[in-house]
Amino acid sequence: MSISTFLQHALTGVSLGGAYALIAIGYTMVYGILRLINFAHGDIFMMAGYFMIFAMAALPWQIAIPIVCIVTIILGVLIEKVAYKPLRTAPRMSIMISAIGASYLIQNLATYLFTALPRAYPEIPFLKRIFNFGSVSASLVTFITPILTILLSVGLIQLINHSKMGMAMRAVSKDFETAQLMGIKINRVISFTFVIGSFLAAIGSILYFTDRMSVTPFSGTLPGLKCFVAAVLGGIGSIPGAVVGGFAIGICETLLVACGYSTFSDAFTFILLIIVLLFRPTGLFGEKNIDKV
Repeated sequence: MSISTFLQHALTGVSLGGAYALIAIGYTMVYGILRLINFAHGDIFMMAGYFMIFAMAALPWQIAIPIVCIVTIILGVLIEKVAYKPLRTAPRMSIMISAIGASYLIQNLATYLFTALPRAYPEIPFLKRIFNFGSVSASLVTFITPILTILLSVGLIQLINHSKMGMAMRAVSKDFETAQLMGIKINRVISFTFVIGSFLAAIGSILYFTDRMSVTPFSGTLPGLKCFVAAVLGGIGSIPGAVVGGFAIGICETLLVACGYSTFSDAFTFILLIIVLLFRPTGLFGEKNIDKV
């Protein structure tokens, strides 16, 4: 493999990893607050793709992007209110089954409304501008994705560490019941968590589908699982961990395809999950749980 070919694939991998990282943050934040794997998160990401298709059919991209972000946030919060909130005091298995049910409901609803045939994703002109560096060429979205991912992640960490809502989120993640007794409005904190997660899923969707150019009702299933693995790899509950995990999986997957092992690129992600769970169950940045007697 020549240096230019390697750089080409490395750029693609970093871009894909950035999109994965944004979606993985949604998984890790919801788990940090509710101790719940939001299996419907990948389907929220998929629905954001359809929202963009319909929005850009009637509106310019400058207006379509904010509308898609708002509608995706509404969908994410609605899922939390309908599928998770009524089960807050139920056994953890019940809320996990509800999350899986919500995922399948969205997939089947999308299949019923939009059919299973791939729909062309609209082209956002400025994101598709091609830049050439010698024999290496890449669209603007390839460069924007990792930069935007890092900026959003840093902004989110600042928000969590230096704002009143961030303090409330940290309190709820440490001890749900005690935070409630201290007067923290739990429902508001959880809704805010879903707002952030859904917003990042919408941004990740725009960056991801701009390069892939088509959406189906099952477009969120495999990326959603990979982003869950990224969150586990980094240490679920850790935002920097989710970002590192997303970039790691995106780069490794792309390099496997470049080396001619595209058949195994998806399997690699889940082999990595098994290895992480065997040797470091808390992930790279995860904290060990200490049970007090």
